[in-house]
Amino acid sequence: MFETLTSRLTDAFAKLTRKGVLREEDVAEALREVRVALLEADVALPVVKDLIAAIQQDAVGAAVVRSVTPGQMVVKIVQDHLTKALGGTASALTVATNPPTIILMVGLQGSGKTTTSGKIGLRLSQGGRKKVLLASLDTRRPAAQEQLEVLARQAGLVSLTIVPGQGPEEITKRALASARLEGYDALILDSAGRLAIDDELMDEAQRIKALAKPIETLLVADAMTGQDAVNVGRAFNERIGVTGIVLTRMDGDARGGAALSMRSVTGAPIKLIGTGEKLDALDDFHPERIASRILGQGDVVALVEKAAAVVDEEEAKKLAAKMQAGSFDLDDMRNQLKQLRKMGGLSGVMGLLPGVQKVKAQLANAKLDDRMIARQEAIIGSMTVSERKNPDLLNASRRRRIAAGSGTRVEEVNRIIKQYRDMATMMKKMRKMGSQGLARSGGFPGLMPR
Repeated sequence: MFETLTSRLTDAFAKLTRKGVLREEDVAEALREVRVALLEADVALPVVKDLIAAIQQDAVGAAVVRSVTPGQMVVKIVQDHLTKALGGTASALTVATNPPTIILMVGLQGSGKTTTSGKIGLRLSQGGRKKVLLASLDTRRPAAQEQLEVLARQAGLVSLTIVPGQGPEEITKRALASARLEGYDALILDSAGRLAIDDELMDEAQRIKALAKPIETLLVADAMTGQDAVNVGRAFNERIGVTGIVLTRMDGDARGGAALSMRSVTGAPIKLIGTGEKLDALDDFHPERIASRILGQGDVVALVEKAAAVVDEEEAKKLAAKMQAGSFDLDDMRNQLKQLRKMGGLSGVMGLLPGVQKVKAQLANAKLDDRMIARQEAIIGSMTVSERKNPDLLNASRRRRIAAGSGTRVEEVNRIIKQYRDMATMMKKMRKMGSQGLARSGGFPGLMPR
């Protein structure tokens, strides 16, 4: 997410932060690079102009140029203005005081609207403990209603029964009646999309909105379409009025232009972002955290939240005790790899850590990616219980058997055994150094390129 933009901005500010004394010319040069980087990232031109003008006004003052750390102050000013451009503060989904909470999903075909409806339904059901009903109003796209029905089943939710021949407005009336009569807390209406904006699409969305009176009208837009996503946002907001935006495929958007433009162009907050294909791959949009990630400063809060979501507290305590006792084995290492994958894999975790652009490049050059984690899990899984508990048993013939069983090479088996031994050695050092051992020893070796 934002890799290209982050790389450009990091390079631009690296020149500033290395200088002890900062001239106005230095700031102006850095802001020119920022401007180019934003335009290349598909940020709308009016948004770029306003952003650069606001940053320049604050960044060339005497207080900045003469400060002890002028470069860092400029970066802070840029971060503050990026945060403001992205919406300032996080905006949560609105929940109706009197159920049901009605959410209308709008957008173009192919933007991920139906999948996002399922994701929001799952979020409300699990996190908000709401009884959720999903209803597809898309009678044009083949199997659109069936798709939502399948997603609802996967998420453990209920979808409105499909009645052949009914139009979008009839389905809306039936969904509203069912939600109220059957005591649902939330109703999500997945409206039809088109391949392009047209009057028929807008008129239908307007009629459905007037009928349903939703508390939230969420525009679903594909972040990877760049400027087109911004144009779609403007059109839907002018014709229908949206209360929030959901940007999908943010995990594949290296540029980030849509995210930076949407708030300014529509005036509506970005509420959620899709970060993958799985039903739980939907995150809250935090402007200050996103601004921090764009500037290469990571998002440690999100990393902690992800860790808390996937790490079982009791298991963590057991692992800590094993580490302290020096009995860390290959089963423990496999569990750590599984948790890393659940947190988004190497790329997901690295994207949340501050100042890791060069390390990410090293990982890419060394071909250390999420497939490597799966291969390492397969290697450990091909070992017997006794081999995982006692790696000293792994002689040459056993390693050949493990490689054949996991579909890997003996060299890969050797590598993971070496990584395990490096970690086990460090555990022993940590025991000798006490509670501050990990901090002083520089972290785990294992996965990082040397």
